[in-house]
Amino acid sequence: MAFFKGQEIYSLDSKGRVNIPVKMRKAMSPESQDTFTLLRGQEECIVAYPLDEWKKYEEKFSTLNQFVPENRYFLRTLLQWSEEVTLDAQQRIMLPKKLIEFAGLENRVMIIGMIDHIEFWNPEKFEEYMNRHETNFEDVSKKVMAT
Repeated sequence: MAFFKGQEIYSLDSKGRVNIPVKMRKAMSPESQDTFTLLRGQEECIVAYPLDEWKKYEEKFSTLNQFVPENRYFLRTLLQWSEEVTLDAQQRIMLPKKLIEFAGLENRVMIIGMIDHIEFWNPEKFEEYMNRHETNFEDVSKKVMAT
């Protein structure tokens, strides 16, 4: 299993390519085949799951009853944004234009490790996201880790 952590700020080139940090590439398993599934994140970011991690989610998705309207809506909303990309020889991936626009990415991209996936953020939007939380980190930590 991959375990991504840390953050880096990299450049996004004019073709939508961004390098994957070395420490995050090293966290990928050989089963990922240097391939990611990209999709729209819960907030204004792009999420990238290595192929082997994404396959675990696909297994869960395949068990959803597609005759239930809520399940269909979830799958359509999630999967319409998905794209599969592979690292090129320079260790970059190509971010699709529709996802770049969704995340508001420009020339700089904050790349954050999130255990089983990586997130790509506009650095200013990430700062806004972090500042929107009314509860401080210590209180959130106590609540989350108490379970």
